[in-house]
Amino acid sequence: MTLSRKQRDDIKALLSKKIENKLKAYGRETISMPFLARLTQDNEKIAAYSFIHSIATSLGMSIFEDVSVIIASEYCDECFRNYGVGGAISPEQKLVIGKIVNDLRAKKRAVDIQKEKSEVLAASWKNGEFQKSGNIADFYMRKRDDEYFFEIKTVKPNIDVFEKSKTKLLEWVARRRKPVNVFLAFPYNPYYPEPYARYTEEGLMHHQGDFLVGDEYWNFIGGENTFPELLQVFDDVGKEYKEKLKKKFQDIAKQKIDSY
Repeated sequence: MTLSRKQRDDIKALLSKKIENKLKAYGRETISMPFLARLTQDNEKIAAYSFIHSIATSLGMSIFEDVSVIIASEYCDECFRNYGVGGAISPEQKLVIGKIVNDLRAKKRAVDIQKEKSEVLAASWKNGEFQKSGNIADFYMRKRDDEYFFEIKTVKPNIDVFEKSKTKLLEWVARRRKPVNVFLAFPYNPYYPEPYARYTEEGLMHHQGDFLVGDEYWNFIGGENTFPELLQVFDDVGKEYKEKLKKKFQDIAKQKIDSY
């Protein structure tokens, strides 16, 4: 499958809007960086660093949630970002999930998402209550009767993030009371071209079993070749805004950075 013209245009429009808003609204909060200013001897590079960091922060993971909806919308029956999973979780289910996660972290058991789902579903759902915490999936899609729930995270999470995400995924299974498909997803591999290898996931999750990285995620929701085509769209938008961004860096650099 390939991205359609509409998908390309929608992603470009989304990215352009984000950049335009940032160009108009950005104002540097930090005007004194005495150590960095002396080391780099280059106000424009400091300005670029400050602005790029601001763009990255404002985009956050939300940009990937929006792009996920645009991509998956043509290949599934329905999809949403910030999807309320709903459902109740019982005390027994929480105990089972807690034991699974604790045993995984202590390396008392091997990762096996299918077995973990079965154990959660075998626990009694009686006296279950709605739990607000962990109710939202960053991205959700349904293909016929198959449901997919995704937690989209920054690419280098610490072990506590992995633990919380693992707990949340299993809680989604408990909420739905059926073996739905649950994944932690990273929008890209920071170690490319080497395989994704983060010590913090070891023992808690299984690569491709319950977490997807970069092309695995994008191709999963949009079909083969989605990832390189998505990168091309980002590249096209970047080229369109190259001069505007350069001018912004120069304008910001005119402000005095070192006040000491």
